[in-house]
Amino acid sequence: MFSKILIANRGEIALRILRACRELGIKTVAVHSTADQDAMHVRLADEAVCIGPASSRDSYLNVAAILSAATITGAEAIHPGYGFLSENADFAETVESHGLVFIGPTAQHIRMMGDKITAKTTMQALGVPLVPGSDGELASIEEARKVAAKVGYPVLIKAAAGGGGRGMKVAPTEADLEEAWNVARTEARAAFGNDAVYLEKYMDKPRHIELQILGDNYNNVVHFGERDCSLQRRHQKLLEEAGSPAISAEQRDEIGKTVTEALSKMGYRNAGTLEFLYQDGQFCFIEMNTRLQVEHPVTEMVSDVDLVREQIRIAAGEKLGYTQKDITFSGHSIECRINAEDPNDFSPCPGTVTVYHPPGGLGVRVDSALYTGYRVPPYYDSMIAKVIVHAPTRAEAIARMQRALDEFVVEGIKTVIPLHRRILENPEFQKGDYTIHWLENFSAQLQEV
Repeated sequence: MFSKILIANRGEIALRILRACRELGIKTVAVHSTADQDAMHVRLADEAVCIGPASSRDSYLNVAAILSAATITGAEAIHPGYGFLSENADFAETVESHGLVFIGPTAQHIRMMGDKITAKTTMQALGVPLVPGSDGELASIEEARKVAAKVGYPVLIKAAAGGGGRGMKVAPTEADLEEAWNVARTEARAAFGNDAVYLEKYMDKPRHIELQILGDNYNNVVHFGERDCSLQRRHQKLLEEAGSPAISAEQRDEIGKTVTEALSKMGYRNAGTLEFLYQDGQFCFIEMNTRLQVEHPVTEMVSDVDLVREQIRIAAGEKLGYTQKDITFSGHSIECRINAEDPNDFSPCPGTVTVYHPPGGLGVRVDSALYTGYRVPPYYDSMIAKVIVHAPTRAEAIARMQRALDEFVVEGIKTVIPLHRRILENPEFQKGDYTIHWLENFSAQLQEV
């Protein structure tokens, strides 16, 4: 086991990793920008190193500064968390070339899954079901027209690189295809420096279902069930559940078996999440995230497995030590992401937290690096906390989350807590009757009132 790990991240995920290290008896090194010198992960780490000014480019994305911090502190491994450098294959390669351990997948697998066309081709060859569409990158608008005619309209033009909804355009009819093609390529070129696009059948009522897996260095792969992440705004998740109200245990077992067999053949190691669109009983693979997910706590709550601890164990060369038959699921879990945003128009609201009182009680967990007097900086992602609840049933989990949000006090800045309250009391949500388009429509209705 490692004696010291550098955490190449900030905020609640840095604190989450720090806690796992502490329980394993591992010393921690926090890196931080000048804007984060008073952050909670900096205060609690065994050592802290400033790696640059507030800009992410000059600090949390500064590979040379991070590696220098690891060298001068004697860290043996680097945990990237999520975001920033977590899915940067070059960073993973550089970490390993400097004699350090990257706590995550191999650079080869990060690179392979980072290109959506390569990821789809690989998964198709391994027997994972896909959304109908092009076999790979489209060479011309003429080729796009042929594929669209074959799969049927509406279709979706998508960037091969990147994510977050950029470089994605829907063409409802053939008359709309050329404009969608041009806009998607332009956005992709501007956002990712790569204008390669492909085409998929546009699914009008899908849910976003993802499957959490772990693999060790000995071709042992297990899954930890599904998460329903359909409640999204502009392709950004806001609320997640484990398990999905739309998926049966038999469906979970079937797609889980397909996925674990595929990743075992790949020799995949460490944590990963396969994302699917699910509609009319069919799973269609869209992409794989080769890192820890923001919403991993709901999986931990229903499986009673510390995923970050497992990441560290695997990176240290240990075997999983259990099989799929040993993984059981209990109850239901919901996570609400609390962002420092106006709940009506979603504009960022950085500032000083004048009062902070997190909820507690049975089955309530809060992952946050906030404290009274903390200044939320304007330079980074607006998520400031995650409220996670666990209960025997989905109905009880909803009631518990409502109670927890009523207790949660964050003053001095605006947050999306009021929006979460409205979602939880909505009859359609309470019945589990929603798709990836539901939250956009719900938010629009609230703004019209």
